[in-house]
Amino acid sequence: MSTVVLATGGTGGHIYPAVATAHELKSRGYRPVLLGQRGGMEERIAGTEGLEFFGVSAGKLARHKPDPRELWRAARGFREARVFLAGTRPLCVVGFGGFASLPGVLGAQSLGIPTLLHEQNARLGLTQRMALRRARGVATSYPKVLGLPPERGTLVGMPVREARVDRAEALRTLGLQDGPLTIYVMGGSQGSVALNEAVPGALEHLFGAEGLWRDGSVQVIHSSGVKWIRDVTGRVQHLEWYRASGFVDSVAAWSVADLAVTRAGTGTLAEAAFHGVPLVMVPLPTSAENHQLHNARAVEESGAGVVVEQSQLSGRLAEAVLECLPSDVRTRMRQSALARSPRRGGPVARRERAGDPLVGREVDP
Repeated sequence: MSTVVLATGGTGGHIYPAVATAHELKSRGYRPVLLGQRGGMEERIAGTEGLEFFGVSAGKLARHKPDPRELWRAARGFREARVFLAGTRPLCVVGFGGFASLPGVLGAQSLGIPTLLHEQNARLGLTQRMALRRARGVATSYPKVLGLPPERGTLVGMPVREARVDRAEALRTLGLQDGPLTIYVMGGSQGSVALNEAVPGALEHLFGAEGLWRDGSVQVIHSSGVKWIRDVTGRVQHLEWYRASGFVDSVAAWSVADLAVTRAGTGTLAEAAFHGVPLVMVPLPTSAENHQLHNARAVEESGAGVVVEQSQLSGRLAEAVLECLPSDVRTRMRQSALARSPRRGGPVARRERAGDPLVGREVDP
């Protein structure tokens, strides 16, 4: 059985596409082996997914202040990977980025084993740039990748878990109802403090008892991250339609979502695309080389979502959610707002003074 080594690690954004590729290779009769940091996140995920794994030392490459100890770990990992690859002689090694992928990719190149790279983001990462010269080619998730000569890249998309859950089953799993507009809020596997703080208030403004659409039907499933669940619960405990959880079954959530508010890692964006869910994207401003912003802009240009930079959250989020809602929902919201306007006997003063995100959307007759 021919072996293909998938070098990856560090973060889920690098690991999960390698896992998806491994399962596809396995279904086609190949022997996939994940190679990454010993004791890292990738080793745990490989075990959960039933995939073969080989661990090496890995040093994280600091861009601004290199640590000699990390360089030593990287060198040791290179030697360990080289010994493994020399004994295994795989057909090729595919590098998915992240500091833990580098020992496997550079080790393969030093042995003359063919290497391919997969770049998930709209900007070529540091480890990929280090391996680019001797790689046979680069598979990309975006038509254009900053830092990559066009002739070196081939657009293949982002490998994702191609799994959907029957809607009724997914609703039962999540404790949700069938019928209401469903919004999924997710800031990554660890959660996002910025989204946890900003999203509940913005959605209450739109859909709460004093919001713009009091007679509408909505439900929210918010994956806060285990560490932050108490904080989010305190913000939403008075909203019966807002369910917060430290961890959410993401396949179930994507299977029922009508709209999602997320960060802009490519794995998240690809899952949303697979499930056909429009996005409000809040890129992580500290992502390496600001790659999440580049990812989000590419999705926005395709018409599949709206970008809200983190610095604009307080003033822009509610409006962005409104822009991404299905047209029939926006129509109902406009009708609800009209029914409540002063000219129709409603209790609301002119909305321009309240900063209403419906201003400019032909709410008033």
